[in-house]
Amino acid sequence: MRISSRAAGLLAGVALDVLLGDPRRGHPVAAFGRAAGRVEKVLYGDSRVRGAVYTGVLVGGVLVGGVAVERGVRGRPLVRAGVTALATWAVLGGTSLGREGRVMSGFLEDGDLAAARGRLGHLCARDPAGLGADELARATVESVAENTSDASIAPLVWGAVAGVPGLLAYRAVNTLDAMVGYRNARYERFGWASARLDDVANWVPARLTGIVAVACAPRGRRSEAWRILRRDGASHPSPNAGRCEAAFAGALGVRLGGANAYGGQVEKRPELGDGRAPEVADIRRAVRLSRRVTVVSALLCAVVAGTARERRAW
Repeated sequence: MRISSRAAGLLAGVALDVLLGDPRRGHPVAAFGRAAGRVEKVLYGDSRVRGAVYTGVLVGGVLVGGVAVERGVRGRPLVRAGVTALATWAVLGGTSLGREGRVMSGFLEDGDLAAARGRLGHLCARDPAGLGADELARATVESVAENTSDASIAPLVWGAVAGVPGLLAYRAVNTLDAMVGYRNARYERFGWASARLDDVANWVPARLTGIVAVACAPRGRRSEAWRILRRDGASHPSPNAGRCEAAFAGALGVRLGGANAYGGQVEKRPELGDGRAPEVADIRRAVRLSRRVTVVSALLCAVVAGTARERRAW
């Protein structure tokens, strides 16, 4: 059986993420974040133009590096598969996402609200002060749903269509959005380009995540998940997060959305779904759904990668 080196590398990278999780030392994404922080000190200004230059320099540099790597292994399919596997492992975060969800679930199951509030920052930027168990559960389920796309599906999609350059460039875009893509006094203009580029990069992956979540919903909930995705997916202020959260809400039979506090400001988000409010037990259900969505999406992306034009296959 012949399988393209890109497809083999993507599947091997997913397996490495499942077995090992994130690299414990010398994580390349962390190294990129430190480099981006240094570049920000040089280029920062309260200007969209400066922000666009900042984004272009960093993403462009990573993209060029990825192209150079792929050209360097051209004609060596086994090496190319290995390089793709390592790049995939480096940029995926699905196993870590599931681990954080289970940690939050464990704290809440034990009634340790202080520990759960302290841990919430590993999943999202929401202010945890004063949140009760069910509110923390909702925040966790929403984060697991949204980050299923960001941490797993989007890298795989870009890896399938663009190989190592796609993998690395996507993670650079997503990291910059997490660093500067905020609507606050410092980043409203400077972070605009990073935030908009992240929206573009996640447009297809978020919708794929929603559709696959519907397909992976528990038996008897697929039609409801599809209905909620179609009805509520566009209600979220993010052009992408709502698709993931709406599909998860319908699949799990819960209602997501509501008031969220960020940096002292309260945002009222539209409600997604017709079910009950999320409970602590729903966190593990969301993690299991996220894992199924990742596995199915990885197989789909491998098929796409296998049909992509490559010079050689093995």
